[in-house]
Amino acid sequence: MATQDLKNIVTISEYVSPMAAPRSTFNQLLVVGSAGIIPTSERVREYTTASAMLTDGFALTDIEYLAAVAYFAQSPAPTTLWIGCKSTSPTETFVEAAEACRTANGEWYVIVCPDAAKADHLLLAAWAEVASPSTVYAFTTSDADCITNVSTDIFSLLKALSYKRTIGQYSTTSSIAIVAIMGYAMGANNGLANSAYTLKFKGEVGIAIEDLTATQVGYLDGKYANVYLNYGNYYNIFQQGYMANGYFFDEVLNLDMLRNDIQLNLMDLLYATTKVPQTDAGQAQLILGCNNACQLAVERGFLAPGTWTGVTILDLSYGDTLPNGYLCQSKSYSTQSTADRQARKSMPIYICIKEAGAVHNIVIGVYVNR
Repeated sequence: MATQDLKNIVTISEYVSPMAAPRSTFNQLLVVGSAGIIPTSERVREYTTASAMLTDGFALTDIEYLAAVAYFAQSPAPTTLWIGCKSTSPTETFVEAAEACRTANGEWYVIVCPDAAKADHLLLAAWAEVASPSTVYAFTTSDADCITNVSTDIFSLLKALSYKRTIGQYSTTSSIAIVAIMGYAMGANNGLANSAYTLKFKGEVGIAIEDLTATQVGYLDGKYANVYLNYGNYYNIFQQGYMANGYFFDEVLNLDMLRNDIQLNLMDLLYATTKVPQTDAGQAQLILGCNNACQLAVERGFLAPGTWTGVTILDLSYGDTLPNGYLCQSKSYSTQSTADRQARKSMPIYICIKEAGAVHNIVIGVYVNR
């Protein structure tokens, strides 16, 4: 029996939304060395264990392998390490090697160059400040002037430059000490609920503590330098988690993650819809994408409810409560200029956030009545 196609009566068109862009990773480290195992044509190679590097030909004494051992030894253990190569023929600068590694792979977030010297630290710090995607440069130094009252040591120079994307550690026992705390940082940053952390008070497996006087520790703190110390004959802790400008590592990391989530949420919206209209309803879609990114930061433990103590921004004033830990707002399209409308710009979105912070010091008063 002949039959007619139902599409003549009911026409169905399928619309499958495009895949959302994968979120950038913020839990992977790159160690750059010149052992010569990885060719410049490949430039970077991924490892999930230190033993896999021995299989590839790295020696037990290679700085890249030693760094991998320190990295994977931390708890919680990170899952991924990248090893990059620095060409020695012709001689390549560390910045050139870093840029080549970034071009070859955009997944890693922190870069360590164990063989870098003082002058290299300054150049790499400047590079990390503007590198794309967002990058943090981490280094270790044993320079004796760091624990004195001078202003020409590497920490003082970086502090004077106000670099927020460089973190350094003073260590006389290990040239890769910073890799250990970065191993903890990358392992702990799993993106799950309540996964936000502070680097202070954390241990560094495989790294020896420094034997310093209170005065020397004070010099390091004043220069925003980090160091591994013993407290109370029992607690070995990393302190303070400073970046070169006095920010804390967890602040920089979480702001980078929030910025990335906002960018990708809004880009996914523009990519997956026919259009976002220049209307208040369209603006609500954009603000929803910002809210969703901020809510993830709340779930991670980076943002929390609190009182706004900043300048007045639209409807948010000093002293107002942020019950969600964030507020995303914008003006109505009725206030948009003709030029901006013709240029198809959205209304500016203002995102106000309240960090959850972290306790680093405790003051206790004990009152005794006899």
